[in-house]
Amino acid sequence: MRLTVTPISAIQGAFRPPSDKSLTHRAYMFAGFASSESIVRNPLRGEDCEDTLRAMIHLGLRHEMLGPNELRLIPTSEWMQPNLPIDCGNSGTTMRLLAGLISCRPLTVELFGDASLSKRPMGRIAAPLKLMGAEIEGDRPPIRIKGTQLQGIDYVSPVASAQVKSCTLLAGLRASGTTSVTEPSLSRDHTERMLRAMGFSVITDGLKVSVEGGQSGQGFEFNVPGDISSAAFFMVAAAILPGSRLEVNELSVNPTRTGILDVLTQCQIPHGIFDIREELGEPVGDLVVQTAAQLQPFEIKGDLVPRLIDEIPVLAVLATQCEGTSIIRDAKELRVKESDRIELVADGLRRMGATVETFEDGMAITGPTRLTATHIDAHGDHRIAMAFAIAGLIAEGVTEIDGADSIATSFPGFESELARLSLA
Repeated sequence: MRLTVTPISAIQGAFRPPSDKSLTHRAYMFAGFASSESIVRNPLRGEDCEDTLRAMIHLGLRHEMLGPNELRLIPTSEWMQPNLPIDCGNSGTTMRLLAGLISCRPLTVELFGDASLSKRPMGRIAAPLKLMGAEIEGDRPPIRIKGTQLQGIDYVSPVASAQVKSCTLLAGLRASGTTSVTEPSLSRDHTERMLRAMGFSVITDGLKVSVEGGQSGQGFEFNVPGDISSAAFFMVAAAILPGSRLEVNELSVNPTRTGILDVLTQCQIPHGIFDIREELGEPVGDLVVQTAAQLQPFEIKGDLVPRLIDEIPVLAVLATQCEGTSIIRDAKELRVKESDRIELVADGLRRMGATVETFEDGMAITGPTRLTATHIDAHGDHRIAMAFAIAGLIAEGVTEIDGADSIATSFPGFESELARLSLA
């Protein structure tokens, strides 16, 4: 699918972003090992999350639609042995977290995915699971897992990855003894928050998180909040289009996910969070973003990277409008996402006229630059497609983006919502 974008003058209005993908994945999976049924409202209905729900159904989870945006999820006492390999689609979260949940059960399961997922590294989750006693074949998908009774381990992860941490801790819930994961820096803590809200004991000591095996947790009711990674595209649009004001409602404002707000502060972009409340251990609030008088350059590195890793493509677009050079480092993880996001972002921005220097772990972008429309191949990466759609709003001419059908994996209705909020 080709998406065409033309310049607009401003973004104005309020919207609720698509529900958080990471939280929807976890809600479906965690309902599968709860001690009672769960109710999930406003789940993301994108392709990735639908793959997770189908995977859980293959493993025995029963579901009932109570309404267009509400599901009852009923766990089975013992997970079922699937007859066929399980398709994880494009979702690394599905494959990596399921690997932990399957490895601690008497199941033999093959997990596979699409062409993009088949290129992504799985050795990083296989390493701790093998140390715990699981049998895993395949460094990249498809992977074959033979689960068993696992032993708890004290694992020091070489990367700050919520998926590695979550995979290991979920396996540890049914392992003997204590399972701990220590990271080099803080990654997303959705798993820890949601498990605690279900009644599990999860101990955090600095960068070390531990669970004791043999615990059980109750079912839950969860209204999935909006995804800050999806909202980021419109937040950047409001920041770079003069006279814009955007209100984002029911937004997940988990501190491990709000690194983009630190960047807005560096750039001196007016913003604020209001009416903070909680959903299944997750903080939720309403956010307002307005255009800055002058955009200052920013720096992303170190501990900030895991808190905004998915937002970096659109923040690179923001950097093209900042007064000076913005630096992104310590983000080598971007090279093994759905695409090599460092190279795709740099190549596309250069062809739009921006000055971009790339490193193995990031890039430097000097602005401000008056962008010129071009043709972009998103290579099936939803965040690349949406980032260049935002760039097209300020580019001279018509920007064409091929591969934009990938946007449906995380932001169904992106194009229509953009049209609704746009001022000509």
